[in-house]
Formats: sequence, C-alpha cells, structure tokens
Amino acid sequence: MSEIIKNRYEFVLLFDVENGNPNGDPDMGNMPRIDPQTGNGIVTDVCLKRKIRDYVDLVRDGVPGYDIYVKTGAVLNDQHRKAYDYLGIEPSKNKPGDSRLTEFMCENFFDIRTFGAVMTTEVNCGQVRGPVQINFARSMDPVFQQEVTVTRCAVTNEKDAEKGQTMGKKQMVPYALYRAEGYISAHLAQKTTGFNEDDLELLWDSLVNMFEHDHSAARGKMSARKLIVFKHRNELGCCQSHVLFDGVKVERLSGDLPPRSFGDYRVTVSDDVPDGVELIEKL
Repeated sequence: MSEIIKNRYEFVLLFDVENGNPNGDPDMGNMPRIDPQTGNGIVTDVCLKRKIRDYVDLVRDGVPGYDIYVKTGAVLNDQHRKAYDYLGIEPSKNKPGDSRLTEFMCENFFDIRTFGAVMTTEVNCGQVRGPVQINFARSMDPVFQQEVTVTRCAVTNEKDAEKGQTMGKKQMVPYALYRAEGYISAHLAQKTTGFNEDDLELLWDSLVNMFEHDHSAARGKMSARKLIVFKHRNELGCCQSHVLFDGVKVERLSGDLPPRSFGDYRVTVSDDVPDGVELIEKL
C-alpha cells in the first residue's frame, strides 16, 4: 500500500435529492428525516458511510486490503475470525484483543481503516478510532415532506383478485440541497489505522460518485454537486475547522419560491484561506 497520509483535511460535500427520500426515519413511517424544530432535512453520517462502503465494495471488489467490514449479510464475528485464522490463534471472548488482530483488521478492511470500528464482541479484535469522521448532513432550507399514494395493477393474494389493483405509499421531498462536513486526521491515520494516500483518493472518488450507483425508485434523483477540500500543510493543521467551513457559503436565489433545482442556489467559496491551508475543489 501507499504512504500513510501526513496532512490534515476538512471537506464540505453538497448533494441534492429530487423527488426522493434520501434517508428515511423508521420511527416516523420512513418519512424523510427532519429537524423537528426547524423543518430542515437531515441525512445521518451512517447513511453516507453506507454509500461510501457500497461504492468501494463495487469498485474494489476482490482487491486485497479493500474488503468491507460492515456490509449486507456480514456476520461480524465471522469477520473477526479471519484475523484469528490468519494468526493461527484461538478466538478470545473476554480477554483484551491482541494488537496484531486489530492491525490485521485495519490492513484488510477499508472501512475500518477509514472510519474505525468497535470489534469487542465474543470474538474480540479490539477497537480502533478512525481518522475520517462525517457530520450529519443538513438541508439548506426546510423541506416539504410528502407521502404520495401509488397504485399497482396487480394483487398479492388470490382473495384480492377482484380489487384489480393494490395501493401503496412513497415518502419523498420534492427537492432539497444538503450540506455535509467532514474531517480527516493524519494523526489518527498514523497512530491507529494506517489510512493512506490511496485510501484518500478512493474516499474522494467515493464522495463524488457514490450516488451514481445507488439509484432506486425510493431515493429519486440524488447527485453530488460540490466537493470542497481543505488541505493543511502538516499533520495537526493550521487553523480551526469551523474557520474553513465558514468560507463556504450557499445562497438561495429563488426568493419566496421554494427551491426546486441546484440552479436555485449560488455556492461561493472564499479563497482567503489561512496560511498553510490549500483549497481544492474536487467537483
């Protein structure tokens, strides 16, 4: 693998949804998640990490070092046993995990190397804090939640054949532009997981393209619109992250009309960044 990263990064990702549900809330009948006080839409960090994992699993399937730890159908204890089998030792239930086990998991699983993992289950591989962290995404404006009735010209059971059709519901927002902010710690990469330059480029690629292979009837049209990256010249960074985030402004242009496209917004990025910080626009 390539060299472990030596620079701290922050990034801002802008993405939007049109006639879809970017992140349903199972406690609210799968309606799009919102901040109940403001009405702004929310997409959780877990949702975004899921899309990153799925993209990496797609483009690096079978490539050593890029397996995915948390994926559909995975049994985590079975994932842990791979480390024990490789080292030729018996699984540990209550004892602290051997550091060699944690190192194996970091070397072989991209999402552990990136986001970290708690692996202190019955088959103990320890725990590790990942260098990449992502905040909840929040929409730039309040969203209008809709539950749309749809029909199907078929029935499930013979007893319903006389009905000729069945009814269903789809949860959606007409349009919303979301902003997510993230952090990449070179210190944690070097100290804990070994997150490297190749991993970093794959992460940028994932953030740009993760929606392109995740289309579905429920999610509607989702697109990454802007990816702004701030690269510090050293491991610990040259300024506070909020100073950089504040330089990315999103202004609504639609006036009193609700926004319905990315063209209803203007995005400006201040090039007046502190000394020691490089501004990079990936998208």
